[in-house]
Amino acid sequence: MDFRNNFVLYSDLGYNSAPFSVRYPFNSEINSIIYKNNFKTFLGLGVSYKWFSLRIGFPILSSYRSIEKYGNTKQFNFGYDFSIKKIYSDFEFNYIEGYAIQKANRWDSANNPNDIQPALTSFNFTLNSWYFHDKDFKMSALLGKRAHYQEEVKTWYFKGTANIFGLDNKGKNIIPDQLQNTSNSKTTSTAVLSFDFGILPGYAYVNRIKNWQFSGWFGFGPVIQSKFYHFSGNSRGILGLAPRYDIRIMGGYSRPEYFIFLVTDFDNKSMRFSDLIFRQYFYSIKIVGGYRFLNKK
Repeated sequence: MDFRNNFVLYSDLGYNSAPFSVRYPFNSEINSIIYKNNFKTFLGLGVSYKWFSLRIGFPILSSYRSIEKYGNTKQFNFGYDFSIKKIYSDFEFNYIEGYAIQKANRWDSANNPNDIQPALTSFNFTLNSWYFHDKDFKMSALLGKRAHYQEEVKTWYFKGTANIFGLDNKGKNIIPDQLQNTSNSKTTSTAVLSFDFGILPGYAYVNRIKNWQFSGWFGFGPVIQSKFYHFSGNSRGILGLAPRYDIRIMGGYSRPEYFIFLVTDFDNKSMRFSDLIFRQYFYSIKIVGGYRFLNKK
């Protein structure tokens, strides 16, 4: 059932987070360190009508974790999506400033217990397009705001993806001094950057039982990746392959007049420089609810 010719007002409440890890044989006891951002709960307000859709979001609560142990994180997110026949496309930009290295007291007793890095920044720009084989599989109905399903639909799909993402510590080393290997310039990086693109195959499913709708998709495949690291005023680049997966799960209750859904989204990014691996996870969990202003006859 399609509601694109009706005004739709909606709101969402949830959070976005983007922790990352660095894997390397630092010493006999440590081969991985974890960085976490101190995210906040976000409230989003949006409106949709025909081809037009707009959403704004802003934090409404204090930081989720202790500022004393994890510092303060600044976040900015922007996204837009559109559909043309069987192809659904979206692009998203994420900016996160402020991380804390967990359990840093393992190599430096001065930390209690984390090492706060207020300038460490993560950024991610993603452009995706999905081609769904079944003409009845509509993204607008899957997301539930401007339409909803009436029956079960399943299909295979291809996802084209292009990404630019990286980390920048404003001239400071990303890896703590105590864990660096002076004979390996990669461990003294102050910034890392990657550009990748590829096509991922996957499978999507959606069903509706009475007024309850649940859906999800999963895809997996390699991308071609060009990656760089910056150290001591120098930069080096490497061309290679990287794995990517595509996961989204959601479900909820939808009637013609209103809807409420629980939406989850997962995205992984990784860069491998021989035995040094940067791996980051972008994920969001939110509750989305709204009201459709139906045309009265």
